Amino acid sequence: MSALPTKALPLGPVMLDVTGLELQPEERERLLHPAVGGVILFGRNYANPEQVTRLVADIHAVRTPPLLVAVDHEGGRVQRFREGFTRLPPMRELGRLYDQSQDAACALANDVGSVLAHELRACGVDFSFAPVLDLDYGRSGVIGDRSFHADPAAVADLAAALVTGLQEGGMPAVGKHFPGHGYAEADSHTDMPVDERTFDEIEARDLEPFRRLVTLGMRGVMPAHVLYPKVDPQPAGYSKFWLQTVLRGRLGFDGTVFSDDLSMVGAHGAGGIVERAWLALDAGCDMVLVCNDPTSAATLLDGIARVSTPTGLERLAQLHGAPRPVGFSALREHPMYAAALDAVARRPSVV
Repeated sequence: MSALPTKALPLGPVMLDVTGLELQPEERERLLHPAVGGVILFGRNYANPEQVTRLVADIHAVRTPPLLVAVDHEGGRVQRFREGFTRLPPMRELGRLYDQSQDAACALANDVGSVLAHELRACGVDFSFAPVLDLDYGRSGVIGDRSFHADPAAVADLAAALVTGLQEGGMPAVGKHFPGHGYAEADSHTDMPVDERTFDEIEARDLEPFRRLVTLGMRGVMPAHVLYPKVDPQPAGYSKFWLQTVLRGRLGFDGTVFSDDLSMVGAHGAGGIVERAWLALDAGCDMVLVCNDPTSAATLLDGIARVSTPTGLERLAQLHGAPRPVGFSALREHPMYAAALDAVARRPSVV
């Protein structure tokens, strides 16, 4: 952990990444910028539970309140921490079990969420960008088996159970990708996906899981870098209609809205990185992500003169993980974690 004094500084509206297994001096300095509010970790930041625990503690020690530390850790092919962590199934596996037994599938989803949260919280990570609430229309390769199911009710049931498990493990939930990425074929990492459906078509199916999770106290939402031209000329992450009229107004969501990574190709239509960040924040995002592009991150911090609003600060404060009951090495002695881990290990095989 850093021997430098912790600096008191409110959380800003920008989430950045870091390069490796340890925090570098220049990164520590960058994290003291008033616009920074969090750090997202990737596979390159992980060697084992002990190392990532030290890294997270070092990030948290930079300032007070501590920066938020997040990771994309869904299970299946999107699980950044692997060696020493439980290999979690893709969410599609829970969907297939749901078709055989809804009760068994929801119980397992709860256990998966509990294991996910307990392991990440034992290392100090505040939250994962999970669960995926997109429906599986069989069209989107980037979503694919990350989706629980094609049926909105099944997705809502399984996601609700998983979120309960996350909460039991001391971790808030961040659902994605609002209002739904499953129908658009293109991958927003490399292209601009377009969904040509009307609002009524999207509302009838894709919004149902988000609506259900909002009522359960989901604390974060990430909008999609997807364009819905029959609804709004801006992609969802830049759209006041989607974020303010629908998400905040009609669904009643009062948690944090995160942009998806502004370095992705699907975000580029708004101009340079500073313009993208301003557009996302003005549309209703509380925090914007800039990942895997240190040049753009530096440009953004040089060009943005914005701090979090008082309401935004209240929302961000709700994303700090609950106090850790035990460290990673003692997790198996924690009865709730041990029971959930056993259920995940013994989960039935489904085809």
